Amino acid sequence: MATRHTPKTTSKKSPTAKLPPALEAIAETVIEHTLPNGLKVRLLPSDAVPTCSFYTFFRVGSRNERPGITGISHLFEHMMFNGAKKYGPGQFDKTLESNGGSSNAYTSNDVTVYYEDFMSEALETVIDLEADRMKSLAVTPKMLESERQVVIEERRLRVDNEIGGLMDEELSTLIWKAHPYRWPVIGWMKDIENITREDCLDYFRTFYAPNNATVYVAGDFDPKQALALIRKYYGGIEAGPQIPRVLDAEPEQKGERRAEVRHPAQAPSLMIAWRGPAGDHPDTLTLDVLQYALSVGQSSRLTRALVYEQELAVSVSVDWTWRFDPGSFLIGVELKPGADPKATEAALFAQLEKVAKHGLEPHELEKAKNNLAAHLYRELATNNGRAHALGTYEIMLGSWKAGLGLASRYQTITAEDVRAAAAKYLTPERRSVVTLVPTEIA
Repeated sequence: MATRHTPKTTSKKSPTAKLPPALEAIAETVIEHTLPNGLKVRLLPSDAVPTCSFYTFFRVGSRNERPGITGISHLFEHMMFNGAKKYGPGQFDKTLESNGGSSNAYTSNDVTVYYEDFMSEALETVIDLEADRMKSLAVTPKMLESERQVVIEERRLRVDNEIGGLMDEELSTLIWKAHPYRWPVIGWMKDIENITREDCLDYFRTFYAPNNATVYVAGDFDPKQALALIRKYYGGIEAGPQIPRVLDAEPEQKGERRAEVRHPAQAPSLMIAWRGPAGDHPDTLTLDVLQYALSVGQSSRLTRALVYEQELAVSVSVDWTWRFDPGSFLIGVELKPGADPKATEAALFAQLEKVAKHGLEPHELEKAKNNLAAHLYRELATNNGRAHALGTYEIMLGSWKAGLGLASRYQTITAEDVRAAAAKYLTPERRSVVTLVPTEIA
């Protein structure tokens, strides 16, 4: 399924923080290898429980698309489960489930990720399954048409008939005028309807090649045996062509941009975004702290002010999504029935101006840092979480170890750092606003 993904990472330009002993122990277990065809392999052995997680990260998302084939990355997420040379239609999940396993996947603007959780003794079967579909996915006309219809219905459900999806789609076209981030991960409907088999074959050969993938295996397994199996099943897959460069030709925003969406609803909503930095920029960590201070928990600044004190909103959320190219700092506000969007905007902007002038209160800063650290540590507590976290750090920045030092890095961020970032990024000229204007519910 398409999803917003918010990996927590650190800057290429920043030194790697010293790791606490427990995290250093994790780092010491990681075994790195690259096959001659370019496939990166990362093994994370742990004998805590007799289970494994297997992740495959492909550096491809909606950012790599073009007009005419928008949505093809997400379409492939569906097609990858529908049969290859050795394991035919319906056999992937059937084989995995018979071995006590389960699978899932997600597509974002920048990456497509597939993963399985299973009993350790099924490792060879999972490696065989994944290598089979990387080498010889069956892109048949029947399979393409079947999955096309599934995605069309998903778009109707999650975008065309869903308030959040409609607003988010409209907002993206305001934030970006030239960059591929302007179109939705799920794609435009006409493009989904007209993607051809030839489009799919070309896309598969280019982006689903071993030299564009990283495999993470975490859990109870023998590293030598696992690496031998990966060599056996993946070694014969040929590398693909050089990945086409994505040009960031987005022009500088010169002023506030606005749009309205009219749709049946019981109350207005607001979705507001500011242009932010790329995921590897030093300010990204600071905006992480600001995101948590503004919106995480019932006592967070915006929830307290807009929901409880001024009673203008039902909920407030902040989405700061890390991306390969400059992303957006997004605030969503669901208003109470009868609330005035203009008054709510003014109240929201007043809170942000306070942060830009005075920074965060000491307790807000400490709470945000503690919540960020807790989020990081919780993800590292399981095989699945550890593989996902370290894989995300690496694919975003080329360094899985940098992510293990994030909690320490967050602790160095000051109230002045947050104030300066808010003053730099959350300005009217960088702002785009979408207002939901309710129409009568049929």
